[in-house]
Amino acid sequence: MSSHPDSVSATRNAALYVVATPIGNLSDLTERARKVLETVDLIACEDTRHTQKLLQHLGVRKPLISVHDHNERDRIEQIAEHLQQGRNVALVSDAGTPLISDPGYPLVQGLTDMGYTVAPVPGVSAIITALSAAGLPTDRFLFEGFLPHKRSGRVDRLQAVAQETATLIFYESKHRILDSLADMAEVFGAERPLVVARELTKTFETFYRGSIASVIEQVSATDDDQKGEFVVMVGGNPAPVTASEVDFERLFKLLLKELPPKKAAAVLSELTGQSKKELYQQALEWKDAE
Repeated sequence: MSSHPDSVSATRNAALYVVATPIGNLSDLTERARKVLETVDLIACEDTRHTQKLLQHLGVRKPLISVHDHNERDRIEQIAEHLQQGRNVALVSDAGTPLISDPGYPLVQGLTDMGYTVAPVPGVSAIITALSAAGLPTDRFLFEGFLPHKRSGRVDRLQAVAQETATLIFYESKHRILDSLADMAEVFGAERPLVVARELTKTFETFYRGSIASVIEQVSATDDDQKGEFVVMVGGNPAPVTASEVDFERLFKLLLKELPPKKAAAVLSELTGQSKKELYQQALEWKDAE
């Protein structure tokens, strides 16, 4: 439990409750979450219209305040004032657990730094929901959130984790799912194990399993297979290249003798998972030093 500094009034025991809400099936809301939403004085939410629908389903009427990526830092003092005056506040996102690829981090960090109590009210998270039924190793996993929109940034991010032995988890939208899977096939290899979960807990919940190549075929089958929200889970690298196995500098310089700097950087990046941009910059520095 957070301790309150002297500057914070001892008469104020109010808290910010970080409340997980359903990602599809409204029956997944916990009893504790329902009670918190019924009893707090104010609900901070990503989209007031979206949260209003959930509250109408629950028969709950509460004042709402928007907290999203564009105004979050400005809301810290405002919500702190409510807590200072003894009003409890709930923080929710549109779906799932707040802060996990959703707004909330600056607010939670700001309030904890000020000495206010922040209490988690656990529930659904799309990451854990998907992983629990994927059939991929769960002892170690790395959550990468949403990949960059542009292909160059996406490929760089994938190359950075290409040597990871842990299961990799990404979120993706319907607009980029096929493009992202194609980039994964290129960077990780088309035979790497992959599971894609679509529309979790909703009517058309679907899991696509197999190699990356085979899952691309499954998701490409119909337009409906490309609709909804996706969690993409990739098996870890079964045979990663480690620093002890390769003299990177020697290998890079050998490549530079045979290839232009940009191409050499791309090849080494794919082999090692290092940043293509950083490798290219290194190649230019060596060239200038000659």
